[in-house]
Order: sequence, then C-alpha cells, then structure tokens
Amino acid sequence: MKQHILIGLSGGPSAAINASMAGVIKAAVESSHYDKVYGALHGVEGVLAGEIIDLSPFSTDEQLSLLVQTPAMALGSCRKKLTPDDFPKVEEVLCRYEIGVFFYIGGNDSMDTVLKLSRYLKEKGSPIQVVGVPKTIDNDLPVTDHTPGFGSSAKYLYHTMHEIIRDSEIYPVKNVVIVEIMGRNSGWLTLAGGLPMFLGGVYPQIVSIPETPFDECAFLDTIREELKTRHTVICAVSEGIRTKDGSYVGMETKSGAVDTFGHVYLSGVGKYLEMLVSREIGCKVRSIELNVLQRCASHLASKTDLDEAVSIGKAAVKAAEDGKTGIMMVYRRTSDAPYTIEMDAVDVAQVANLEKKVPEKWFNLYDESVKQQICTYLLPLIKGNVTPICDETGIPRYVNIRSIHEERE
Repeated sequence: MKQHILIGLSGGPSAAINASMAGVIKAAVESSHYDKVYGALHGVEGVLAGEIIDLSPFSTDEQLSLLVQTPAMALGSCRKKLTPDDFPKVEEVLCRYEIGVFFYIGGNDSMDTVLKLSRYLKEKGSPIQVVGVPKTIDNDLPVTDHTPGFGSSAKYLYHTMHEIIRDSEIYPVKNVVIVEIMGRNSGWLTLAGGLPMFLGGVYPQIVSIPETPFDECAFLDTIREELKTRHTVICAVSEGIRTKDGSYVGMETKSGAVDTFGHVYLSGVGKYLEMLVSREIGCKVRSIELNVLQRCASHLASKTDLDEAVSIGKAAVKAAEDGKTGIMMVYRRTSDAPYTIEMDAVDVAQVANLEKKVPEKWFNLYDESVKQQICTYLLPLIKGNVTPICDETGIPRYVNIRSIHEERE
C-alpha cells in the first residue's frame, strides 16, 4: 500500500530551500512507494495546527521549475521548539493524514526537531519515518561539506562586495566602509565577502569572523595604516564577532531579545564600528548592513547550489524508500578538481544542536596558502548562473503556494 508524505520547512529562508522541496516532490511523485504529497504551512507549527495542504497541484514540471527559482519558503516557516506535550499532537496529525514519511527541511534547530520527533515515534513503536534535509545559508551544519542555500548567499556576497568596492573608490576622499555580514557563531559567509581579496585583490583589507577574537585597537591601527597609502578601506565583518572574553562586539547595540531556541538576535555591529571609526579616526565612514538581502537573492542564485538542492531532495526520498529515519542528508565532496560530490545520509544525532565553524587552519586569512584553500572550497559552490522563467515584462515568475491554497479554500 502506498504511503503519503509530508514536507515542512523551518528556520530562515534561502534561495535554495524551495529547490530542495521541489526535489522531494518530484522524486515522491515518481516513486512507486508514495501516493499523496502534503505540505505543512509554517513547519511544525502548521502540523500542530493541522494546517496541511495537498501539494499535488504543484507537482507538474512547470510548477516545479518555478518552485526551484522561487526564493524564501513557499510553505512559510517557523522557529518552534517542540516540547514533550507537542509530540503526541504531532503524531496524531501525521496519523490523521496517513503520513508515512515526514521530510523536514531546515538548519541546526530544525535538525533538533528531526532528532526528537524521530526518537519519540520510534519509542512509541510508530512506523512513521522522519528525514531531515539540510538548509542554512550559514553553512554551519556538521558532517556535510556545505549546505543548500550557502552557495547562493556566498555568490551574492561576492558580487555585492565587488559593487561596494567600486562604489567606494570613485572619490579621492579618505573613507572607510564596514560591511556587516550574517554569521552568529561561524564566519563562512564573511569568507565569501572576502573573496575579492582572497583572489588577489586589495579589498576588503579587513575580514573579521566570529572564530577569532576581535581587537578594537588592532582594527583601528590597521585602518590608520591603510589610509596612509590608500583613500579607501573596506571591512567585511561577521555580525557575531566577539572580543577576547567572548562578548559580542558592540553588545550595547543589541536588543537583548532571544528566539525560542535561546539565540540572541544580532545586528548593529557595523553601526557600532562606524561610530568607533568616526570617533577615533574622524574620516568619512559608513556601515552597510546587508541584512535579509543576503539570504535569498534569487537574481544572483548559484546554479550549482540550486541543482544540488534539488538532488539532495531527491536523495532524501531514496533514503526514505530504503527505510531510513532519524537521519539528515549530507553532501560529501569527493574531488576538488574537478569538483564532485556525493549524497549520503547520517544519523541526525551527529548534527542536531552542533555547529561547524571555520577551521583553525584558516584563521590566518592573509596567508597565501590559506587564501588558496578558501578559494578552492568556495568557488565551485558559487559557479553557474540561473536564467529565470519570466513573465512578459521580464519579471521572474514565482510560486505562491499559500495564496493559491487560500484562493481554493
């Protein structure tokens, strides 16, 4: 007897998460194991609320192609931390819809959900499988070589940094530009912002990641030294850079608010450093907080990223067909030249609530061999341009599953 499957999305958006969902839908529709494909609106919050929709109208080749190029999260998202009281409710909804496999696509906190829910169902003797599909622009999930969504965000940062560099150089005026890049505890995205320098350019002269202590005096000294010979200094800094004692730089600029998983909302370090440079050096200075723009800029999506995201969604269905549960799909890099990867599945306990940080061997970002290693790692992930499907005005077409569902209701 064929089973039904359910797909949920969780955490922050990216340019590739819908591509992974498209991969799951396509593989499930073509599988002899599965019948209906359902989607949960707003992740596990939607499961708990019984907000489940039929995704069969979106399983045509045309709809799937549009879904692949649609940024953000077509089913909506959540940041819900399941409590012990939630598990029976989730199980009841899954049983009501005769779900055989629940595919949950997300990052670190989402894999915590996959781990806990799969363990609960196993202890209850339930045959329902739970399969995690990775997603995070932060690239901080362990085991996997990289994560869907990271390549597209890295490409956006590389291009945007080049544009900022050219904009900042045009006037013969001493000036400093501080670009704040996402990254709470890991600096992978900031490394992408540093690519123009790693590839042999002058800018950005300063690249600061959370893994290495930030020294305000050294920061100011570097700027002063650079301004002796250049008009422009450009800095790429992670939002989560910390001082030697572990405190976030410019902590007084943070709101102090935390999410349901206890993570402090970060932003404002760029503005803090702008004020510091203005006060201590006195030159023209501006800070640029890229904020949500770097998360899912589909106009600069990496073709490699989207293609791999679709493939890992398909691989997740194959893993489910093989009876696996309590797993997360991963990429394993098998070669740098030419760049090749394989899809695999690992016990989600190896991933949930853990982080992959920039390795210590790369901490000296100005060493030539380190620059080369970073480029070897990053460049294949941003390769390839996407030609969007557009309407008659030239605007890309997107799928809006929630609005279409609401119209049909």
